Amino acid sequence: MDYLHEGLVKLGFSADSIPSLEEELKKYINELILFNSAYDLVGAKSDDEIVIKHILDSLSAYEVVRKLADEKKKEGSDEICIADIGSGGGLPGIPLAICMRDVRFRLIERMSKRCLFLENCVAVLGLSNVSVENVDLERVSQESIDIAVFRAFRPLEFKMTKKLIRVLKHGGYLAAYKAKEEKIIEEMEQIKQIVPEYRKIPLQVPFLNDNGEYERNLVLVKRK
Repeated sequence: MDYLHEGLVKLGFSADSIPSLEEELKKYINELILFNSAYDLVGAKSDDEIVIKHILDSLSAYEVVRKLADEKKKEGSDEICIADIGSGGGLPGIPLAICMRDVRFRLIERMSKRCLFLENCVAVLGLSNVSVENVDLERVSQESIDIAVFRAFRPLEFKMTKKLIRVLKHGGYLAAYKAKEEKIIEEMEQIKQIVPEYRKIPLQVPFLNDNGEYERNLVLVKRK
């Protein structure tokens, strides 16, 4: 099975857009495979696993992120800025940027060698809407980001969450890819002093949680 093609169909991308998206995403996947062992970019045992657990997982939140970006535009923002915090190998930032060429993306990563990989990907893919920043989160300008996305394998704890909210513009969103609902409730309870309200949106990752074995959710936090 062509998991990438079928996955894009399942995620609701239009038939007209899929061929070009496939071409660009395959270029990115090739770069991941080529440099993975040297840069320790993703944990995957096969090409299909990269497609499902990393590419399709990243794109499972596309509709939500697209809608948030469109809402910010309607509010009068001149240029929407989406930042992938702790981008690593470019996930979810690069797949989202490929699908949202009209939006500016910032890939923020503290490890220099991974930034070299990200810069290479931006060049290979011709992503004129993407910039790579080799900085710690602490050095990112306050109130400079409309939407901050990240695949949060670590718990959202007080200190980190405070830093993340600080870089958001007022009315901006934090969008964290998370797993099980029970873990989310536990995490968010620990930081309710600074995040009294949040939304949890179930994500459907093609071929990953079709059988109910895996659970993926997007946690949305809006800065007032």
